[in-house]
Order: sequence, then C-alpha cells, then structure tokens
Amino acid sequence: MAGYSAYNDGSVRDWQRHNIQFTPGKTWPATGPFGPAMVTRDEVPDLGSQRVQTRVNGEVVQDQPISDQIWDIHAVIAYCSTFTTLNPGDVIATGTPGGVGDKRKPPLYLKAGDVVEVSVGVIGTLSNPVINED
Repeated sequence: MAGYSAYNDGSVRDWQRHNIQFTPGKTWPATGPFGPAMVTRDEVPDLGSQRVQTRVNGEVVQDQPISDQIWDIHAVIAYCSTFTTLNPGDVIATGTPGGVGDKRKPPLYLKAGDVVEVSVGVIGTLSNPVINED
C-alpha cells in the first residue's frame, strides 16, 4: 500500500436505481474525483483516529472517525486481493460515513453551484464544485 487520499463518490442516483447493483450509478466520467494529493502511510501513524468529514456549501453533512469503518483498511485490501490482482496505481475506495444525502430526511441532493468538500484528517481536503451536466 502506497498511501492514502480523499475520494468523493458522486453517485448518479437515477442510474443507481436501475437495478439492485450500484455499479451503473458509480461509473460515470468525472463523478469519482480523489486527491488533491496522496500521503504515505508513515505520514499517518494512526489512520483510525482520522475523521472523514463531508461538507456541502460549508455545512457538515457527514462526520465519523475511520475507526468506525466496518472493516479496517488491511482487511479490505486482503479481501480485494482474493478476487482480483492488485497492481501499483490501483485505488480502493472504502465507502462513506452515515449521512448520505439520498438517505437523509428530507433527502439532500446536490445542484449546480454547490461545493462538496471531503476532508480526511491530516490526509487533506478535496473540494469539488457541482456543475450542470452538458
């Protein structure tokens, strides 16, 4: 494992609902940014203590420590290795904390002009503007 970065899962909900699999809604161009940089493992001595926080237009909508993940990073890598060959440059996205917009009451859907920020402790903050589809 080379290191860690932030990832923003920009699901296309109408396509995600076409069947019971999420894949159609999670494979559109420009909907899975990550970065803005990668930090090495030695730069994050206690990954579990880092918090994943998502903000929409500055308002916190998700906030949870990595230690709350169902499986730790090493277990995720080990599991993925059972069904695929992992190569240098591969990225594994692990999921999201509670508070997903589609599950909120009322739901919170992004619109053009919104700004989504995903912060992962000392790893950094990824900021993405939401634009209309062309």
